[in-house]
Amino acid sequence: MHVRNIKELKKNLRAKFRQIRERMQAEQKSLLDSEIQSRLLSLKEYAKTDVIFTYVSKAIEVDTWGLIHAALSNRKKVAVPRCVAGTRMMEFYYIHGSEDLELGAFGVLEPDPLRCQKVESGTEGLCVVPGLAFDAQGYRLGYGKGYYDRFLSSFPGKTVGICYMNCVQWNLPHGYYDRPVDVLITEKYIRRISRQEKQEDIQ
Repeated sequence: MHVRNIKELKKNLRAKFRQIRERMQAEQKSLLDSEIQSRLLSLKEYAKTDVIFTYVSKAIEVDTWGLIHAALSNRKKVAVPRCVAGTRMMEFYYIHGSEDLELGAFGVLEPDPLRCQKVESGTEGLCVVPGLAFDAQGYRLGYGKGYYDRFLSSFPGKTVGICYMNCVQWNLPHGYYDRPVDVLITEKYIRRISRQEKQEDIQ
């Protein structure tokens, strides 16, 4: 498929899944968020890791505040991203609570670098990856800025995508360098993406 056609397709898909999320009732969203969080906290990867990399959720995203509080209560280190001004890169910083956050790029809460310690590159852990949609092979449809694609390309740890069932489809358009998540969680299931599936998709 032509690059321009893929960009147009992704644009239309983003609009579709954003609309699905915006139409969700608050009570329904809260229930689904709770189901997803319970499954995430049950992962062996969560139990084994000392560091949780996670986004700070916005209104239309799967909630991560519960995860952040749970991980801190479990004495894990919690790292959240901050966009690097003038680039499409982001850096993660350890936080101890919401008091370490300030309003940053795109209206997202980000860690205050004056209060927080930056995570060293190459640090392993479990990274919770945001996405407007995911597919059955673990590929994600992001917001189009490329921040997470760049970060994940060199991230050495395990990755988990969290998504509502109605925002999962069998296949999404993706590029050669896109990295699928290791685990996909919805309110209904935990799906582990096998190495064989990843290799078959690349071939």
